[in-house]
Amino acid sequence: MKTFKHWLLAATAAVACAAQAQDIKISYNGDISGSPSAESGQIGVLGITAAVDDINKRGGVLGRKLTFLVRDDLGQPPKSIQNMTDLIDRERVAVVFGPTNSGNALAWKHIANQKKMPVLVSSASSTAITEPAGNNPNYLFRISMVDRDQAAALVAYAAKSPQSKKIGFFVETTGYGQAGLKDMEQIAALHGIKPVVIEKFDARDTDMTSQLGKAKAAGVDTLVVWAQAAPLGHLVRSMEKIDYMPRVLTTWAASFSGFPQVAGNKLMEWPIFLTTSSEAKSPAAKSLLERIGPKLANPSMFWAATQAYDTVLVWAAAAEQAQSLDGEAVRRAMENLQQPVDGLVKQYKQPFSATNHEGLQAQDYHWSRWQGGVVVDFKDPVLDAMTPADFKK
Repeated sequence: MKTFKHWLLAATAAVACAAQAQDIKISYNGDISGSPSAESGQIGVLGITAAVDDINKRGGVLGRKLTFLVRDDLGQPPKSIQNMTDLIDRERVAVVFGPTNSGNALAWKHIANQKKMPVLVSSASSTAITEPAGNNPNYLFRISMVDRDQAAALVAYAAKSPQSKKIGFFVETTGYGQAGLKDMEQIAALHGIKPVVIEKFDARDTDMTSQLGKAKAAGVDTLVVWAQAAPLGHLVRSMEKIDYMPRVLTTWAASFSGFPQVAGNKLMEWPIFLTTSSEAKSPAAKSLLERIGPKLANPSMFWAATQAYDTVLVWAAAAEQAQSLDGEAVRRAMENLQQPVDGLVKQYKQPFSATNHEGLQAQDYHWSRWQGGVVVDFKDPVLDAMTPADFKK
């Protein structure tokens, strides 16, 4: 963390010194130091910085260079709200990227909408972030995983797999876990699936053998798990304790460093989970990895950089199409992008509309696993047989 913050301060100072009055200010408001989620915020900042550098080398946006401002909200909603009002009212930024934590986005969503400030989310995954704000236009767009779509993908795999005859849901008792459970139950019902067991655990628990014992007794062969990185690690360690190793399907939390740190080298390879870019495959993605790789404490989360990089490209395309930085004009352009944008996660062909502000869908996600200390693609006949129709939500 110390190394990253020193790099961030140096980079911000360098950008500020180079900035001129005609430069366009863009910003990031998210957690880069206050919680376990800060890991994705740090890597997202690296991705945005790289995108800004690339765009500036091509001449900027609307013929003007970009200046990138970073605000750490420490994972705290009051601080995030303070940052947001400062960036909009004092700094007069053209766009805000972030945040890292869903709760913070929901805390200031109304501010962005009232002030017509375009926001592109590259990490926070709560389904409610991009939902319409009544009858008023919504200025929040997202290029990231969405909780509802993650649940749709996980349950779809379990429904499609012939090995999954008895399914159980394991979730944290946090707001994150309970929201995930709601999505999973609703989507399971669409597939005609009723989980054999639903077990909960505190995010601070280190022993889940009691809950796992109930699943084992019920003959559960597949667990769909909604938990943060560290408790997920304790869950698989508890599985080993009672010699019960059902298939584990889980979210991108398994790619955070807290999971392998707790699970250890062997057990970290057990779960199958979701990311948006398991490996750097395209020349552009490989180039970005070469540039920021030395700064990544956890290269398995390179996906956080690619998503963040793509948000800048999509916003820049919308501003160029609108020929304006006006928030309303950019929002309208975002909802009707005319030219495809070649991103690192995918090519974005009219990714948004007036009623859909999600740039990625469940079928865009990558199935992943840990292998040999790195995150790699996971493939099997079940995935090969899945179609968009399987992703019910």
